[in-house]
Amino acid sequence: MTTIDSFIKRLDKIGIDVELIANYPWIYLNKVNGIRVKGTLKAEHGFTVFFKAIRQGDPDVITDIPLIFSKIRETLNIEK
Repeated sequence: MTTIDSFIKRLDKIGIDVELIANYPWIYLNKVNGIRVKGTLKAEHGFTVFFKAIRQGDPDVITDIPLIFSKIRETLNIEK
């Protein structure tokens, strides 16, 4: 199981459905529970949550965990 699969499945277990889109090597958080995510992170075209590994076998890199979950809470209007 990849880091990306784990991320999606763990959020799904707590009732948060995320939609990711990719523009290699960037993987963007596009929607959270059907709500489009606004803003950018480490890219010009979307909110980057992962960088896809260049070499096969290397792990994918998650950008900034606290910032990602802050964006998810912001998108869902959830207070911390």
